[in-house]
Amino acid sequence: QVHLVESGGGLVQPGGSLRLSCAASGIIFASNAMGWYRQAPGKERELVAAITYGYLTNYADSVKGRFTISRDNAKNTVFLQMNSLQPEDTAVYYCNKIYNPISWGQGTQVTVSS
Repeated sequence: QVHLVESGGGLVQPGGSLRLSCAASGIIFASNAMGWYRQAPGKERELVAAITYGYLTNYADSVKGRFTISRDNAKNTVFLQMNSLQPEDTAVYYCNKIYNPISWGQGTQVTVSS
């Protein structure tokens, strides 16, 4: 069964850090490019970070230098380390395949507020 489960979100003050995790099942994880997406209230979902099966990474300009995506193929898990968080990073964060996305998980809420 294809399944994505995101975790690690929470409430953090501006300048703080969080590490998100996404566990995948039902896909050949190691051969897929994976991405982290986010959707803020009233906005469309956007891709913020991507990692290829060869560990190449790419980031949206808004998070470049602050977020780091990584993956552990042995655990079918992709991570997003988020540093220097700002209120505009507040959103529900999701992971999915970059190509031929599967059903979205429930996401994990990240709220940056003082």
